[in-house]
Amino acid sequence: MAGARRPGRNFLFVPGPTDVPDRILRAMHVPMEDHRSSDFPKLTKPLYEDLRKIFKTKDGQVVIYPSSGTGAWEAALTNTLSPGDKLLAARFGQFSHLWIELAKRHGLEVIVQEEEWGTGVNPDRIEEALRADKGHEIKGVLVVHNETATGVTSNVAAVRRAIDAAKHPALLYVDGVSSIASLDFRFDEWGVDLAITGSQKGLMLPAGLGIVCASQKALAAMKDAKCRRAYFDFGDQMRANATGYFPYTPALPLLYGLRESLAMLLEEGLENVFARHHHLAGGARAAVEAWNLRLCAKEPKWHSDTVTAIMVPPGFNGADVIDRAYRRYNLALGAGLSQVAGKLFRIGHLGDLNELMLLGAIAGAEMAMRDVGIEVEFGSGVAAAQAHFRGAQAARETKVAAE
Repeated sequence: MAGARRPGRNFLFVPGPTDVPDRILRAMHVPMEDHRSSDFPKLTKPLYEDLRKIFKTKDGQVVIYPSSGTGAWEAALTNTLSPGDKLLAARFGQFSHLWIELAKRHGLEVIVQEEEWGTGVNPDRIEEALRADKGHEIKGVLVVHNETATGVTSNVAAVRRAIDAAKHPALLYVDGVSSIASLDFRFDEWGVDLAITGSQKGLMLPAGLGIVCASQKALAAMKDAKCRRAYFDFGDQMRANATGYFPYTPALPLLYGLRESLAMLLEEGLENVFARHHHLAGGARAAVEAWNLRLCAKEPKWHSDTVTAIMVPPGFNGADVIDRAYRRYNLALGAGLSQVAGKLFRIGHLGDLNELMLLGAIAGAEMAMRDVGIEVEFGSGVAAAQAHFRGAQAARETKVAAE
């Protein structure tokens, strides 16, 4: 009946926000304090050191904003560019589209390379465009590392190689909102100039922190950048951050949560975190194959390890699967967005997650699909994921024994 209590826990399997672990919830349950006290830097200064480890950078400058990832998008652009500057961007999903539109609103000219949704950035096209830009009018290249709308991960290292091959000075801007702290990300090695993430995905926190990592080259670009900025000004932040403070009131509970999140990630070990996400994603993809459905990602090279976007058969609406899963089984699945609205549903598998939790989501998705008339065999996806998980575990045990 309407308004009745729903027992048990909601199964949150959208690709963000992700579940917040109890350990982080407890860490965030703190009284308010004076954020200008002499003790406050004891909380903040170690955050920047540990975030550098997450970004895999030695010299990158990390800035934390009370904002969503969208605020971090804006900060990265406005601090390093001037109105009228040209950017080169590949558009292959809703979030690459939104970042492009944000850039345009700031008076930036964006040269858009349209790619088929279900694919990602094309480094060859990036290199070709940069080689043609003899006057180096293009000031930056925008790349969404992991496009959650379609379940696609792009090769950032290949984009850096393309920029270098063209001998072009453009800055490399990377949206890592749904990849950083879940997928391997190498700021220094890949030559990233500005990387953006948010708190609500791999960092396992509520939404509310936008985080930017800027290279020394990006910081040098600030000197000539004339885009208007106030709240998102790097200079204000960095001057205050150097002594452990903020230019305005920070999101205190989220900072305590971030401290615990970083501790958890580093305790598990980043390489283990990446391997776990790859392992879980393999189980999700095995389930899709067993259902005789297909992924939105066109080829295995595009497969995301944080979200699986599953195409529904012709004549069905992915929104119906999502609504049924939520209302009947208390399972939250991701919706199709923009060009793929109604054509798919998404299972997010990032953050604080293990095999049994994902098996529950796969089982719920099976029931919801059957309820709306999609003929998948009960237990087929669950069994395929189980076989994948057990097989991968057996292989690991065999490898360890051999060593």
